[in-house]
Amino acid sequence: MGTNKRERQKQNRAKAREQRIRQQKVATVRRRGLIFGIGIPVLVVALFGVAQIGGSGSSTSSDTSFDAVVTTAPGTTQPGATLTGATTCPKADGTEKHVAQFKQAPPMCIDTAKTYTATFDTTEGVIDVTLDTKRTPKTTNNFVVLSRYKYYDGTPIFRTDPSIDIIQGGGPNNTSGPGYTIDDEGGKFTYTEGDLVMARSSGANSGGAQFFFSTGENTALLDSQGTYVTFGHVSNDASLKVLKAIIALHKADDSGLGGAPSRTVTINSVIITES
Repeated sequence: MGTNKRERQKQNRAKAREQRIRQQKVATVRRRGLIFGIGIPVLVVALFGVAQIGGSGSSTSSDTSFDAVVTTAPGTTQPGATLTGATTCPKADGTEKHVAQFKQAPPMCIDTAKTYTATFDTTEGVIDVTLDTKRTPKTTNNFVVLSRYKYYDGTPIFRTDPSIDIIQGGGPNNTSGPGYTIDDEGGKFTYTEGDLVMARSSGANSGGAQFFFSTGENTALLDSQGTYVTFGHVSNDASLKVLKAIIALHKADDSGLGGAPSRTVTINSVIITES
């Protein structure tokens, strides 16, 4: 009897310790969110990179821990055209010219009855993602249009943060994202390893182009917020292995956003296939 009691006490202490550790992680993420919130108005320029919050979101609500993931400037400038009028649906054959700036959000260009796959060719390997046309058709459509306009080609993965197991990219220059924002959709989300998620500012409907991948279980620390729109998931184990290889390159810095890869990680291209 005494042995069983001691064993239960030991198990209770272990559970209490695990709970304290988890609470400490949540507190760390929230503090980082507060730091990011302070810099949002300035950083908003880059959409969802290392220090800015993507889109035109000017809200600086400090209770969201993922602000840093949403908008940050990778610090590079990619050449590209500017669409000054209405955004038209891009060709699906890969022949569109590179566009780096848009005046208007795109119309609905995808067929939600079809299946869309995004293939990220990166300097660390290939990542295949099945996009969600059912729960998040508008977000998927936005990503497909940007990809077919080669918006992401030549852009960096500019942030890594093991505390929430994310790698972030999708910011090709130091302007305020693609030139527009899109509405949130799909309701409240929980986050699992392999998810592809839109970054945004602390304000609602402030996403544009920047995104992050979940590379592990710590991204679930964002579940209490659930405001970042998940619009895809990796298609195979090989793709997940590439995500883990990228976050393994993490090098901490004093940006307040966790850090960045220890060597340049570039998205060479994002190719969209449909079936």
